[in-house]
Amino acid sequence: MVIKVFLATSSGSTAIKKKQQDVVGFLEALKVDYAQLDIACSEDNRMWMRQNVPEEKKPANGIPLPPQIFNEDSYCGDYETFFDAKEDNSVYNFLGLPPPPGSKEGEQAEKALIVENGTHAEENPDDSIQAQVEEEEEQEEEDLQSEDEEETEVQEEEEEEGVEETQEEEAE
Repeated sequence: MVIKVFLATSSGSTAIKKKQQDVVGFLEALKVDYAQLDIACSEDNRMWMRQNVPEEKKPANGIPLPPQIFNEDSYCGDYETFFDAKEDNSVYNFLGLPPPPGSKEGEQAEKALIVENGTHAEENPDDSIQAQVEEEEEQEEEDLQSEDEEETEVQEEEEEEGVEETQEEEAE
């Protein structure tokens, strides 16, 4: 699946340029495979984009402005819907791609799947995270106490050895 981003490389509008840069930069940061299709230099790209943006998504004048985003032939959305998906941590869903393991979106999908399958996800996931953090802190405290106790024992043994050596020297 290739994400297609329709852009206008020779746009005179700084707003459009910024929106295009935002989309492309974010896709690059996510390491999503995408293709940039220039509508300014290719009449075929411009016509394809205009024909494949759904009527309900076209502006009042009927001509959609770049950037427009597609997953192959399936329309994903324009900059505003991309921005909303970015804010909601649902860009992969917006693009019609599976979220990578470990991503926020992937974790949300897993929780939704758990609930959907009839088992209950945690009531408040922040509680379980907090419990895990507290458990790790307790373990660190115990480790530090163990280290302190070991250091104290070593110091006591060294002191005892020092006393014994002093006593032996005095005895000689």
